[in-house]
Amino acid sequence: MTRLDSKVQMICREVLHRVTPNLKDRMEIQEFIDSIIDRLRSEIEKLGLKADVCVEGSVAKDTWLRDEKDIDIFMLIPKRYGRRAFTKLLDAAKNVCGEKYLEAYAEHPYIEAEINGFTVDFVPCFKLKSAEEAISSVDRTPFHTSYVKSHLSQADRDEVRLLKRFMHGIGAYGAEIKIGGFSGYLCELLIIYYGSFINVLKAASDWHGRILIDLEGHYRGEEEKALKIFDQPLIVVDPVDKSRNVASAVRRERLSEFIAASRCFLEDPRIEFFFPPRIKPFSADEALKIMKSKGTSFILLQTRSVKAVPDVLWGQLYKTQRALRELISRYDFEILRDAVWSDEKTMITFIFELKSHLLPSVEKHLGPPIMKKRDCMRFLEKHLKSERLISGPRIEGDRWVIERRRQYWDACTLLRGSLGDDGGKRIGVAKMISKAFSSYLRILINEEILDLYSENLDFASFFTEYLIGRPRWLSRVK
Repeated sequence: MTRLDSKVQMICREVLHRVTPNLKDRMEIQEFIDSIIDRLRSEIEKLGLKADVCVEGSVAKDTWLRDEKDIDIFMLIPKRYGRRAFTKLLDAAKNVCGEKYLEAYAEHPYIEAEINGFTVDFVPCFKLKSAEEAISSVDRTPFHTSYVKSHLSQADRDEVRLLKRFMHGIGAYGAEIKIGGFSGYLCELLIIYYGSFINVLKAASDWHGRILIDLEGHYRGEEEKALKIFDQPLIVVDPVDKSRNVASAVRRERLSEFIAASRCFLEDPRIEFFFPPRIKPFSADEALKIMKSKGTSFILLQTRSVKAVPDVLWGQLYKTQRALRELISRYDFEILRDAVWSDEKTMITFIFELKSHLLPSVEKHLGPPIMKKRDCMRFLEKHLKSERLISGPRIEGDRWVIERRRQYWDACTLLRGSLGDDGGKRIGVAKMISKAFSSYLRILINEEILDLYSENLDFASFFTEYLIGRPRWLSRVK
């Protein structure tokens, strides 16, 4: 055994010591689950329905981490009841939840509730004979649970915990919209396929191009067909349903981060990959010094958060981020970097770092080539009477050219003008966020951001990490 291998083993033992649930953890979660299921079954019976109530997800497969407080409770009914019965099942779940719950709809309705420190998802679905009959993705979940339980040994479950904690540490864990990373089920399948945590990292460090993993050989001999069916960079064919890519949620950025982190860990194994150090916010003076040293312009949009489950909220945030990015670029402001942050309870912020938030008040505008007679006439007619015309029209080379006053030369004015009336709905801002913008919008630039920075520690941590601009697992070269 090499010195490096010995260090890896020592780190893995320490990680497992921290993340493996002990007897007390197991008893606590089992007592809670038993209580919730008993109460839920009773409520369902009152409605005259027959449903199988069971736990799915990592708890059912015994691959959960000690600090994970997420529980998935499924209510399975025969297909003949139809989707209308889902509403009744959720009514029963609401009676169990109390007041702290959010009702949401993805492919299906479900409830997310906070109960006794646990986050519980109550999910109605159909009880099916095979995953191929699935109407929505949740209908497959019981088959995922059965597959994993039948293919993982007790030792394999520890390997899954190592991989999941590694993904957590590098910020690539979770298929939810906010993260766009690796789900727990995907981690489990990678361990089943490669055999161990270290083998997964070794394989990933050599991944290139598009990666295809097909545990059950659904496309054996037809790999090119699979590559045409699925257009994502990482393809892991669902062993229980060949029409689904388990890795479809993994964004290219998260995949690249995992590949890079795997290489770095194998070269220099450190426990910080699993448990990255907490970000200590810069002082306001330090943050301002870094901002000024970059010579760029920072614009921050702040509004109040909206009441929605995280997947819905972050879908709205990313859609809005894209719309704002397109707006700013359309008016010739050069974006170097942008980010969105929310505490998911009270505040939403969008940050745009521009080369400059100011542009010259005049812009050069190219007209049509001289050979296009009708286009030239329309161009001249339009611009000769324009109040924005400053110079021209004149011919340069073979085309008409003018210089005109910019509609917006200050990015802050552009944003205020575009978001003031309807919250930006007409430029593509997502519905919930445009409503939030309409009721409250604060636009801060450069040192003005430091007021918020000093008021909100969570935002300060986020903005400090933004300014550092480096993954926490990436150490400086000594």
